[in-house]
Amino acid sequence: MLEQVIRDHLVRRAKADPRRFDDPDLKVADLGLDSLGLVEMLFEIEERYGLQLSDPMKFQSMRFRDMVAAIEAELREHNGGELPPADALGVTGSS
Repeated sequence: MLEQVIRDHLVRRAKADPRRFDDPDLKVADLGLDSLGLVEMLFEIEERYGLQLSDPMKFQSMRFRDMVAAIEAELREHNGGELPPADALGVTGSS
């Protein structure tokens, strides 16, 4: 679910090619995000989940899947081990 939220943002806002996400070694830096683009993406996540991520610039040097895992770990820590349900995020359908 979280991964889909991030992918959707990157495809919609950063015009990332959806096929790139099939590469398990895809790096965040390879998505063509500048610092502002990365901050905007992380801000959307923070707004949806109601927390502030620690050290957001660390994500720029990670593989995409590692970034998703790191964000999910922070969200779970903030929410007692749980992620908010999809409907609370304004996401419809399953992911």
